[in-house]
Amino acid sequence: MADAPTLSPEASRSVSALARSLVAAARVWALYPPDHPAVRGALERLQSAIAQTRAGGAFSFAVTPDALLVGGAAVAARDAGAAAETARWLHDRDVLAMTFAGDATVDGLQRLLGLLCEDARVIRRGGGPAQVWARDGDRAIDIEQIDLSHVLDDRDAPTAVRRKDDVWRAIVRGVLDRRRPTDASAQARLLEMAEDVGAIGELAADVIAPHHTVDGSPMLTSQAAAVVAAYHHLFSIVDVMSPDRKAEVMQNLATATASLNPQVVMQMLSGTADAPVGSDAERAALVAGVAALMDEEQVARLLATTLAAEGQASERLASVFNTIATDDDRKQRVLTMTRRMLGETDFGRRDAFQNLWTSMEQLLLSYNERPFVSAAYRAGLDQVGARAERMAADVPPELAALVETLGQDNVRRLSVRLLIDLLKLERDPQRAPELANDVAALAEDLLLAGDYDSALAVVAALQEEAAQATAVTSESSRVALDGIAGTLAFREAAGLLDEMSAAEAAQFAAICSRIGPAAADALRPHLEEETLTTGRARAADVVRGYGARAVTRLAPLAGSPQWAARRNAADLLGELGAAEGVPLLQSLLRGQDARVTTAAVRALASIKDPAAARAVHTVLRAATGEQRRAVVDALVALRDARVVPVLVRIIEESDPFGADHAIVLESAAALSQVGDDHAVPALAALMRRRKLFSPGRTRAVKAGSLAALRSIGTPAAHGAIDEAARTGDRVLRRLARGA
Repeated sequence: MADAPTLSPEASRSVSALARSLVAAARVWALYPPDHPAVRGALERLQSAIAQTRAGGAFSFAVTPDALLVGGAAVAARDAGAAAETARWLHDRDVLAMTFAGDATVDGLQRLLGLLCEDARVIRRGGGPAQVWARDGDRAIDIEQIDLSHVLDDRDAPTAVRRKDDVWRAIVRGVLDRRRPTDASAQARLLEMAEDVGAIGELAADVIAPHHTVDGSPMLTSQAAAVVAAYHHLFSIVDVMSPDRKAEVMQNLATATASLNPQVVMQMLSGTADAPVGSDAERAALVAGVAALMDEEQVARLLATTLAAEGQASERLASVFNTIATDDDRKQRVLTMTRRMLGETDFGRRDAFQNLWTSMEQLLLSYNERPFVSAAYRAGLDQVGARAERMAADVPPELAALVETLGQDNVRRLSVRLLIDLLKLERDPQRAPELANDVAALAEDLLLAGDYDSALAVVAALQEEAAQATAVTSESSRVALDGIAGTLAFREAAGLLDEMSAAEAAQFAAICSRIGPAAADALRPHLEEETLTTGRARAADVVRGYGARAVTRLAPLAGSPQWAARRNAADLLGELGAAEGVPLLQSLLRGQDARVTTAAVRALASIKDPAAARAVHTVLRAATGEQRRAVVDALVALRDARVVPVLVRIIEESDPFGADHAIVLESAAALSQVGDDHAVPALAALMRRRKLFSPGRTRAVKAGSLAALRSIGTPAAHGAIDEAARTGDRVLRRLARGA
């Protein structure tokens, strides 16, 4: 199939500049009043871009959902990013084509921006952008629109969160001004936006838009800082108002980042972006978390685009690549994908590409954080250690103990003590959240350092403050505790649970206990193990310590595609013995894996609640023959007296002559193998039941009950058979005497 025609490089650059100026001007128009200097500058850049593209004549472009076409030809790949963004933006506003037939005036451009920034649904109610522009616009600009008769009525329903209304504009202004949102409507919108990858991408684009020079060139450092600030706004709101969604939001941020301008992403990940929101540690952790969640294809695409644009690998690119592809195997896989992507571009088809790629690959794989300092300065740094040792050797004996107090461990313990004291002494509600976050950040550092003893002291202090409802730091401490459980430091520490010594494992378990059930999410990888490893045993002990509160945290484990994870979830739910776990166990009974079914039945049998027996009954009633047999076999295989009440309740609550006939017979047969005196009353009552027009089923029920009593064989069971032989109905007496 032939490739689609593309514009010449000069025409592509011209159209791309116009597209970028149009979108940037619209975003600035939406943020500021018409007389604002930023608006005037954006209008001047747009006016200049139109004049250069027209070159004295008329100029038209058509709009598709993902490209701008000029005379049927698309913009060249190198300049396609801005054109594609503009195409999507105009297509969402029902624009099919635009023509610039004359010089665009400032007044006309203001009206054009006002039209394009209005809510699309309002414009549709007015007949569409072409009809509204025909009434109110400038004749030098012509707009063609999509046939609105083919626009679905619910087209805007999924994008309500992206509506560019006053709330949206207030959020964007807040990000640009580095102000935290305090309005309830803005906070609610931010929570909604955090769930929508598209909304996150549009927010990033809107905060990027104002950061251009007068000639339209991007200010990458400011753009990267604005994106980080926007991400910080989103993540901070979720961290406070819906902390259980932090992992989901981080994944959404990573997905949205993959679609941004690669140069902006490179600036974000290089660590040079100046984001004066929150502490440097918060900014670094947020960016690192986003980078860690980018998959290999996204990293390869970012690398390929950057290499194609720059034409070579740089120290900065190597540093970023080393950050987001940490292990050698991942680096090799990403580079293989990158080379394949580059091979499909003009850059990859050059004759000299092979030699160029070899040098790129060598730099990217051999980069090892080399110090960017002069040789003399480096030599001075190397001598610092020796000088310190000489100075320490000259310390008088009476001061040796004092010098020892300045060691790293002592300084760390002092920092812990001081921050804990500050937390307990804080009385200002306005400062409480910031202080609690600082204490939580210290806990992260201690976990990364492996100082579980000090980390336990910090977490214990937060837990004590959270438990005091009257303390001003109570709510902030609770939020900080939940936040620790979702940090990379905590997940890495949990991943080492298998390798910890007994003392370290006990300290880490105490930390998890103080944090609460939120810590169970980080322990999940251990709980998915098929064999009983040390890590799995320790993680299970932690979860059991939470009691019924841990049930909801086991839901992802119970829904895992891995059979071992589901089996382990059933075992833990049974050990917890909470009625809240019955719905999860009931769902596990519906599976086809006998190992999971056995574990779920065993767990339900250990839960002393009527709901557990009803769950088994419900599954038996709904199951097919094979599945029902598997459940019954699992009950029998337990050989445990605890299953007797479950079987007895099934018999008592079933209709032996209706749809439950087979279930009753199978339950009676199971009691014949595991039953005891507790089952005798139910079986005695069952064998005396009869139905006038069901002689066959009546006889089967009586025979099954008598067989179960005979197998139980206790004096009470024999007494029930003797009583039936004397006082039962005619059929029962005959069967009982035969028994």
